[in-house]
Amino acid sequence: MKRASIIFLQTVIVLFGIVVLAILIRAPLTEGRAANLDLFSIYADPFILYGYAASIAFFVALYKAFKLLGYIRQNNVFSSNSVGALKSIKYCAIALSILIVAAGIYIILFHDKDDDPAGFISLCVLTTFVSIIVATTAAIFEKILQNAIDLKSENDLTI
Repeated sequence: MKRASIIFLQTVIVLFGIVVLAILIRAPLTEGRAANLDLFSIYADPFILYGYAASIAFFVALYKAFKLLGYIRQNNVFSSNSVGALKSIKYCAIALSILIVAAGIYIILFHDKDDDPAGFISLCVLTTFVSIIVATTAAIFEKILQNAIDLKSENDLTI
């Protein structure tokens, strides 16, 4: 892969992280259950704090994807560091999907009876589906890369 395209992908990852961080900071001020709260109460709301805690897995996965692209740029794609990065991305995606499902179940069980949680539940289903796809893709790439590393080490031993 060309160096410029890898730098472009790393830039896209950084910009995506900045946009998501801006949404995480701005959205509670204007939307949903905290729209009528004061500034302290908004960021002390347990559900919003849960969303921030769950986003840690997302940002760790973005960081690991950035690092993986760095390994590719340095021509170290066939290394244990690359396999570790893919493994971390897989675990972060699994953790994120579990946390999203838990939030969806919480809203289903404890939402206000006058409120319709269909929009939130559909977002939970969509983001869980995306997280599962990312975890599956990372697991497949991890297995392929590990097999390639094993094959390379076997060939290095026979030479």
